[in-house]
Amino acid sequence: MSTGRLSVLYTRRAELGVDALLLSHLPDIRWACGFSGTNGVVLVGDETAHFVTDGRYSDQARQEVEGAEVHVTTDGLLSYLESEDLLAPYGQIGVQADDVTVSRYQALRDQFPNVTWTPLTGVLTRLRASKETAEVDRIRRAQRITDAVFEEIVELLSAGVTEREVAAEVTYRHLQKGADAMAFPPIVASGPHAAQPHARPTDRALQDGDLVVLDMGCFRDGYASDMTRTVAIGEPGEEARTAFEVVRHAQTRALDTACAGITGEGLDAKARDVIEDAGLGSLFSHSLGHGIGLEVHEWPRVSHKTSEELPEGVCVTIEPGVYNPEAGYGVRIEDIVVLRSDGADNLTATSKALHIV
Repeated sequence: MSTGRLSVLYTRRAELGVDALLLSHLPDIRWACGFSGTNGVVLVGDETAHFVTDGRYSDQARQEVEGAEVHVTTDGLLSYLESEDLLAPYGQIGVQADDVTVSRYQALRDQFPNVTWTPLTGVLTRLRASKETAEVDRIRRAQRITDAVFEEIVELLSAGVTEREVAAEVTYRHLQKGADAMAFPPIVASGPHAAQPHARPTDRALQDGDLVVLDMGCFRDGYASDMTRTVAIGEPGEEARTAFEVVRHAQTRALDTACAGITGEGLDAKARDVIEDAGLGSLFSHSLGHGIGLEVHEWPRVSHKTSEELPEGVCVTIEPGVYNPEAGYGVRIEDIVVLRSDGADNLTATSKALHIV
C-alpha cells in the first residue's frame, strides 16, 4: 500500500477550506493510515497528523499506523485531544457528516465551543475509489475465497435442504478458507423468495424446479468480495431459463463495454437495454452495481441515476437481475471488475452458466 496517503490528505484539507480534518469513519482511517481496529480517530492538520486510540489497541496501532503520531489514552478519544491541546492550533475543523451522528456533532460543539465544526461529506470518497495494484490484489484474493466456496456449496444443493442450512454453510466455509469475516449476511433465496432481491434465508426447503439466488462475499485483509450466481434445482422451466439467458446476455454486454470514463448511467444502460428489449425491463428493479473495496458498498453507484464518470482503477460490481413475483422466480448474476482505460479486468472466476443440480 502507498505510504503517502496522509500527504494526500494535507492537500485535501486545504481543498476543503478547513484548518484540520477529524477522520472518524473506520474504513477511511484504515485507508489513510493502515489502522484496522474498531476505535480510533485521526486529526489531520497542515503537515501533521495524530492518531488516537484506546489501550486495547496500543500494540496494534504502533504496528499498523503509518504517517501519523500514535497516541493511546484511557480517557475518551476527544477528551484526550482536548487535554493534550491537540485541537488548539485549529479554529475550523471538518468532521465527516456521513459518519458523525447529530447527537455526536452537538456534543462536539458543546465540548469545544472555541472550534468551528464544519460538516463535510465525501471527504475520501473519490480518493478511495481508484484502487492501487495492492488493493486490487486484496479484492482478488477475497474473491478467490468466494469462488472456492461457491463450488463447494453447489455440491450441497438439493431438494429438501433449507435456505438457512445453505447460508450457514456459506458462512462456515468462507471462514474455514481464511476469510476474516463475512462482508454481509449471505443471501440464499429459492423459488418465490428469489423474486425478492435481498431476501433473507428462511426455513423454506429447496424444491425441484426452483431457481436459487446465491449472493455471498467476505472480507480478507480489509477488502471485500461480492458475487451472485443463480442455480436451478432440477429443470426450472422455459420461462425461467429464458429470463436467465436474458440476464446473462445483459451482464455480458455490460462487461464487454465497461471501461474507465464511462458514466454510471451509460454502463447501467448497456445491461438495462438488453433486459428492456426482452420485455422484462419492469422486472429489473435495482441499479446495475456499486463500488467495492474497504466496504462492500461504496462510491460509485453504477446506476441509471448516476451521470458521473467512473474513474481509472475503480472496482465495481456488475449485477443485473430479473425478479418475477407472479411467476415465482428470480435471477441475478454478479461479478467484480476493475475498470481500465481500455476495458475491464474481471476479478471473478466462477462460471456464469446455469448450474442445474
